[in-house]
Amino acid sequence: MNIFIRWMTFNFVGALGTAVQLSVLALLDRLAPAHYLSTSAGAVELALLHNFLWHTRLTWADRGGERRTRQLLRFHLSNGLISLGGNFALMRLLVQARHLPVLVSSVVAIVCCGMVNFWLGDRWAFAESQAPIS
Repeated sequence: MNIFIRWMTFNFVGALGTAVQLSVLALLDRLAPAHYLSTSAGAVELALLHNFLWHTRLTWADRGGERRTRQLLRFHLSNGLISLGGNFALMRLLVQARHLPVLVSSVVAIVCCGMVNFWLGDRWAFAESQAPIS
């Protein structure tokens, strides 16, 4: 697949995942208000699983040689850690230090992590030829 088409597909799936993440975050924040970091973690995890399913079907559908369980592990170790770590760090900075609303802060965190997530997804999580994990 052409890298531009893959990038656009990645962004399409990411936009859907963003909708999932923000919807879950808003729902959790309204129905069961807890600490914003714990609700953010739950929302990020659901978005990660959503994105993984769609990335395997659309973005990297041509790279199905690796077992899905290994791809899911790699996806969580790369995109998951970037999304969670970036989300936590930026949410803490933007909500606590800058007093921005939770949803606005979440959008900023999502955009900031997107480029790194695409690169890691393309080069490692869904790479064409995978070296074994040492």
